[in-house]
Amino acid sequence: MSPDGIWLTPAEWLPPTTEKTADALAAGRVTADEADAMGYGQLPVSPDVSAPAMAVRAARHALSRAGVPAGDLAAVLHAWTYHQGHDFWSPAHYVAARTGALDAIPTGVQQMCNGAAAALGTAVHQLAARPADGPVLVTTADRFAPPGFDRWAGDYGVWYGDGATAAVVGTGPRPRGALALRGLQTRAAPELESAHRDTDVFQPAPHTRSAAVDVRRTKKAFLAEHGKPRFLERLRRETTAVLAAALAEAGIGGGRRLSAVLLPRLGRATARDVYGPAVGEVTDAPLADLGENTGHLGAGDLLSNLAALAGDTGPHLLAPGEYAAVLSAGAGFTWSAVVVQRT
Repeated sequence: MSPDGIWLTPAEWLPPTTEKTADALAAGRVTADEADAMGYGQLPVSPDVSAPAMAVRAARHALSRAGVPAGDLAAVLHAWTYHQGHDFWSPAHYVAARTGALDAIPTGVQQMCNGAAAALGTAVHQLAARPADGPVLVTTADRFAPPGFDRWAGDYGVWYGDGATAAVVGTGPRPRGALALRGLQTRAAPELESAHRDTDVFQPAPHTRSAAVDVRRTKKAFLAEHGKPRFLERLRRETTAVLAAALAEAGIGGGRRLSAVLLPRLGRATARDVYGPAVGEVTDAPLADLGENTGHLGAGDLLSNLAALAGDTGPHLLAPGEYAAVLSAGAGFTWSAVVVQRT
């Protein structure tokens, strides 16, 4: 289904408190080699604002930019990767209620770090099926707080920042500053799901196996069985394929060129070893990793990157008529590519 005619107004909310890489290095939380491979300077940290509360703040910003009253929303789609503050609860309904979208249908979207792309795709399908129902709000939020998560050392090659993102997605006349959605493609390889699963036994409750999330343990076992070169080659191949499909859907070619390809915020080494070769197969557009001051925002990288393209200022702001592609990926594994135009 083509996204032609669909617009979005992205926004983000990041906590003002940060943890610096230099301090983490001095405290022994990361090594010098890890800091060099990542290339990021700091991570936003939320000491007291919950993930869903951050999502509400981002949602209000997106609604204001779109000029859309919360009461006009047909649906609220909330995506996340980690604990939302309660064990048995619907954060999507909280976001809808606190935003004022009392007539919207809230739905939680769980596709790990590709959650924003999954929610955006769901919004596109709903708008195509029922365009008269009104715009759709997409939100993401993650807070990687201790003791359950070590943002610096809980994973290989990924540092996790707290924050929330949002986008109002609609049809018809575009609000000022909105991005036109020109392409959205997704691919998956569910046979790779065990990279984030203990393969010995399913646990009866959260944190039963370990007090904190330990992605390194499951990745280490997965790579020992499948081999790192083979795994990285699969990541590159799927990224190339999904980007090529999105560019084809958007009609990018001939006289149309991309201004940039924005990457998931996974650090300098991943950009060099995975995304550089993968993107280079289909376009010579420059790559941009905007994670220097955010780290990886869980499900939020995609919309945060789109917010940078749609903002009022900044080095990555799209000029009228320009196109950009934004890549997304999540455990499972799933890959998405979004192509937008500033009109």
